[in-house]
Amino acid sequence: MIPYGTLFFFYVTAIVLLPALILGILEKPIKLYGLFASVLIIGLLFSSSKTQLACLILFYLGELFLVKTYLMIRQKYPQRWILRLYIVFSLLPLALAKWGNIFTERHLGFLGVSYLTFKVIQMLLEISDGLIKEVKVLDFTYFLLFFPTLSSGPIDRSRRFLDNARDVMPRAEYLDQVALGLKKVFMGAGYKFILGSAINTYWLGKIPEGHSFLHTLNYMYSYSLYLFFDFAGYSLMAIGISYFLGIKTPENFDKPFLSRDIKDFWNRWHMTLSFWFRDYIYTRFVMASIKKKRFKGRFTASYLGYLLTMTTMGIWHGTEFQYILYGFYHGALIVGTDFFQRKSGLYKKYKNHKAWIIGSTFVTVNLICFGFLIFSGYLFK
Repeated sequence: MIPYGTLFFFYVTAIVLLPALILGILEKPIKLYGLFASVLIIGLLFSSSKTQLACLILFYLGELFLVKTYLMIRQKYPQRWILRLYIVFSLLPLALAKWGNIFTERHLGFLGVSYLTFKVIQMLLEISDGLIKEVKVLDFTYFLLFFPTLSSGPIDRSRRFLDNARDVMPRAEYLDQVALGLKKVFMGAGYKFILGSAINTYWLGKIPEGHSFLHTLNYMYSYSLYLFFDFAGYSLMAIGISYFLGIKTPENFDKPFLSRDIKDFWNRWHMTLSFWFRDYIYTRFVMASIKKKRFKGRFTASYLGYLLTMTTMGIWHGTEFQYILYGFYHGALIVGTDFFQRKSGLYKKYKNHKAWIIGSTFVTVNLICFGFLIFSGYLFK
């Protein structure tokens, strides 16, 4: 069973969501049933691969151990090197998933390992910040294994998720949320299975082989649109299904091809991922650099932070050259955009004029699509 990929998945999910719907209508808590439903769906998803299921179970037990022990240790030993050590340990399963084939012939990863790892690191960082003071086993399990967002996000935050999970909504509010969730599911299905599939079949799939300029340009635009409708469609369906369980999973896309500049784009594209990198890598790097006075220039820490953050984001997608280059490319674009906007009198004078907005949006869209061309690996075939 493939998440959001087959009719059987939606059929099983619809059946599993029925008790949640009844609980919501009766104004009863859905949290415990949501946990049961997540474990059930995950069991079905991994039923065809005992290796992946074993890896997931070991991952869950290991990460639970890390979170619980760090919560105890941090109270007496708040040193930053201990946090870094725990983060390294939490990253080991992800490293094995990406490079485990070096040591063994078997694939050591499992569906969703990257997103689940991000959830654990977020919890470790917020425990270190003193924002999380207690971690209950059932809460941790539900947050980590919440099935609608298991495979590809959106990436939620533990405190927001658990606060939401504890809420019991009035019947009318819950039904409004369900109606909105159903709308998102159908819209997401339209994005992914109609628009995305049509672009893939009748445009992207029809481009002749060869790297002529016109073929490359054609591939760049078709791939960019396909990627958006496929991923945004999945995200909408995941968000919509989570609404049935009483969880308002954060939005992941907000008209990204209307972005005025690259910084605006990353506030609209895969938002939960970009905000995660912003909060837990960029901001922390810049604040630590300012505190320790690592750089003389006022903006040096910020610009290095952009390059570090976006290159790390690229590596997170994969260690192949195109992903690393994609991340560095976007980091360089953000740095260039910020520098231009600070220094250019032309920008400051005309930035709110309609013609400037149209022009900058056109340039941004083409820069975005070229980035997706890099990401696709098409240029390196």
